[in-house]
Amino acid sequence: MRLGLLVSGSGSNLQAILDAAREGRLGGALPTVVISNVPGVRALERARDAGVEALEIDHRAFASRPAFDAALQDALRARAVDLVVLAGFMRLLTGDFLAAFPGRVINIHPSLLPAFPGLHAPRQALDYGARIAGCTVHFVDEGTDTGAIIAQASVEVRDDDDEEALAARILAEEHRLYPQVIRQLAERRIERAGRRVRIGVRRA
Repeated sequence: MRLGLLVSGSGSNLQAILDAAREGRLGGALPTVVISNVPGVRALERARDAGVEALEIDHRAFASRPAFDAALQDALRARAVDLVVLAGFMRLLTGDFLAAFPGRVINIHPSLLPAFPGLHAPRQALDYGARIAGCTVHFVDEGTDTGAIIAQASVEVRDDDDEEALAARILAEEHRLYPQVIRQLAERRIERAGRRVRIGVRRA
């Protein structure tokens, strides 16, 4: 399974995936290309250090979202990418892009969806008074963090937590969970049927 990883920033989840690949924990999944919509970010350095192709496709160079997504789609298809992995990619994808990779785009979000979608999820959890927070890996659809849920991991919200402390503990769970899900997908142990996701399936 050839992975195309989309990034916009420092790439700590990308690093967790690259480390898992180097240590043989991704099964048959192979990081093939890392693409950033923001030039010069740390994630591109991480990719190059791991020997993975790193590309910049600056969204500001395009007149519209569809035009940018078409360029992104072309780059991924040219490299025969099987699974698109959003690893801190801060752009919403168009329906045309998602249709080009049906059921093959995943994301990780720092909350227990459907609670607290969008930006600053740990802050949302604290403001709400949640006692449990966490992260979610999900398939991507045209909404904001509304795709079918694949897997989740939880963390306790402590009485002395601020946003930074809670976000750091959630991020540690993201680094553990995301490579695990990618391996399950590569081993065909996850199957999507509409809004439902079946775990443990393996088909020849």
